[in-house]
Amino acid sequence: MISRFSALLAGCVLLVVAGCAASKGTSTSTSTSTATSPGTKAGMNAAGEVVDSSAIESGSGKTVKGINDWEGEITGKPFPGSKFTKLKIGMSRAEVTQLVGPPTDEGAYVTAKAFIPFYYGSDRSRIELAYKGQGRLIFSTDAGWGADGGHLTWIIYNKNDTGYR
Repeated sequence: MISRFSALLAGCVLLVVAGCAASKGTSTSTSTSTATSPGTKAGMNAAGEVVDSSAIESGSGKTVKGINDWEGEITGKPFPGSKFTKLKIGMSRAEVTQLVGPPTDEGAYVTAKAFIPFYYGSDRSRIELAYKGQGRLIFSTDAGWGADGGHLTWIIYNKNDTGYR
């Protein structure tokens, strides 16, 4: 029995190694960078302003603590006339839409946390609101099975945002 198990295990290892060797040198990344100079992040210019909201990656901005210790991120620079300057990380979707109005477009997606077995915490899915000429707001859904609007966890300032995802 042990020799069959060892043979099976060795076969699995060989398949994994062969698969890794076959894929060496190939790239599966489809991300495009709009960085304009060395050291700038995708979707941003050298001045730290967002130029392409859809290209922005998590970690591109400043990490902040908000209402009730909600952790979030602010990417880009506030600009004159931005409605987003009234917002705070941790606000509910209802509070946000009351302050800045309805979005031009919106959508939802799941995060990697949704695939963790027996994980029932927050941030399993997110709601993204796009505002023309303002930027994007990302909400993380709360823990539990409710269909609430979540809490604001990411503000992306972009005065040239099209308002569509």
